[in-house]
Amino acid sequence: MANGGPVVSRVQDPEVVDLLQTLIRNRCVNDGTAESGQEAASAGVIAGLARDAGADVETYEPVPGRVSVVARLEGSDSSAPSLCYLAHTDVVPVNESNWSRDPFGGELVDGEVWGRGAVDMLNLTSSMSLAFTRLVRSGFAPRGTLVLAAVADEEALGSHGAGWLTEHAREAVGADYVITESGGIPLQMPGGKLLPVPIGEKGSCWCRLRIRGEAGHASQPLRTDNALVTAAEVVRRLAEFRPVAEIHETWRRFVEAMGMPDEITRALLDPSEIEGLLEVLPDLGVARQAHACTHTTVAPTILHGGTKINVIPDTVELDLDIRTMPGWTEVDVRRLIEEALGDLADKVEITEAHDDPATSSSTETPLWDAMSRLAGRFHPDGKVVPFLMVGATDARFFRRQGAQAYGFGMFSNNLTFEQFARMFHGDDERIDVESLEWSAAMFEQLARDFLG
Repeated sequence: MANGGPVVSRVQDPEVVDLLQTLIRNRCVNDGTAESGQEAASAGVIAGLARDAGADVETYEPVPGRVSVVARLEGSDSSAPSLCYLAHTDVVPVNESNWSRDPFGGELVDGEVWGRGAVDMLNLTSSMSLAFTRLVRSGFAPRGTLVLAAVADEEALGSHGAGWLTEHAREAVGADYVITESGGIPLQMPGGKLLPVPIGEKGSCWCRLRIRGEAGHASQPLRTDNALVTAAEVVRRLAEFRPVAEIHETWRRFVEAMGMPDEITRALLDPSEIEGLLEVLPDLGVARQAHACTHTTVAPTILHGGTKINVIPDTVELDLDIRTMPGWTEVDVRRLIEEALGDLADKVEITEAHDDPATSSSTETPLWDAMSRLAGRFHPDGKVVPFLMVGATDARFFRRQGAQAYGFGMFSNNLTFEQFARMFHGDDERIDVESLEWSAAMFEQLARDFLG
C-alpha cells in the first residue's frame, strides 16, 4: 500500500485513471436547466462496465438525456445491512479562460488528473464504480446487498437524479447505509492528522426577493423611487447581517479533536467569542469554513432589474443562496430576512422560497466503526472525526428515508484539506493518482468488511 510519499507519474491502477479521464471528457455540465447535464454519456459507460462484469443494472431517464444508473449485487441474507455507493456524474459549469489546462481534457500530468469534476466528484464516481465492478468480477457473494447509484443532476436540485429515484424507484436504490462525497481528506492539526467525515449537512432555503419602486424617466432621477437603488441597499444589509452563531454537537466534537490552544478552542465553541476570532484568523479558508459551520449564511448571488437605460426601474429581483443550520425552517428564514432589512422590509416581497432542511446521521453505527478501522490502514496516524457539510449532497434524500449516510473517500497526503476546498467548484481542478487508487481499494475493501 502506498505511504503518502511524493506524487509520481507511474500509475499502478490505470483502469481507474482511464475511467476518470473518460468521465471528465464527457462534459456532463449541469447549469441547472432541464436540458443541461446530458449525463447519458457517462451513465452508459458506467452501466456498460457493471453489465460486462455480470451485475444487475437498470437505467432511469426522467428527462431526455438525464440518465441515472443503478447496479445491484444482491446479498444472501435479507436481514443483513445493505450499502449504497452514491455517486453523481454531472459537473458544474466552468470558465475555461481561467484554467491552466483544458478543463475537459482529462490530462494526466505529473501524477495528477486534471479536469472539471476531478474532485467534485468524478474521482469518487470512478473509484466507486471500479470497486463495485471488481467485486462483481471477483465473484464476491455478500450477505448484505451492495448498490451502486451513479446519478444525474446532483449539481442542481437532484430533481432528475437522486430526488427522482428515491421517490419513483425507491426499492431499486434504497439501502440502510449510504456513502457519498466528500470526506477523508487529510487535515493536519496540532492534535494530529484528522480525517473529517461529513455526517450531516446544512439545509438550503433559496429565495427570490422582489424589490418594488416606481418607474420614471431616467433623465430626472431626483427623489425618484428607484428599485435598483433600493436593491443595492437590500444587498448591503443582507451581506452585512450576522445571525447569532450556533454551536452544535458535531462542531464541538470536531473542534475538540483539532487540539488547538485552549483559548482558541474556547473561542470556537463560544457563540459570543467566535465572531471576533473569525475576523482575525489569518487563514481565510479556515475562517470561512468555521463561519459556515456555525451560522446560517445569506449570500446574494443574482440580480435582475430594469427594462431600458432611460427608464427608472420599478421592479428588481434578487436571488439569495441561504444555507440553514439544523432545526431551521422557512419561517425562521423569513424572519431573518425581515430582521436584516429593517425598515426596508415592507418594500420587499419573498416571491419564491425553496426550503430543503438540514439532515444528519449518527456515528453510533457499524458502518462508522468499519470506516474508522479501514481508514487506519491508509492513515495509521489519522483519526476519523465527524464533520458538518456546509453545502448540499444527494445524501439528504436518503437520510429522509431512514438511511444513515456519510461522505467518505480515501485521499493521500498529497492532497490537503485546504487544496481540496479551493478546487471544489474552482479553477484548475485536479486529483492525484494515488488518491484515486486509494479510494478504489478502500471502497472494495469496505464492502468486503462491512457486507461480509
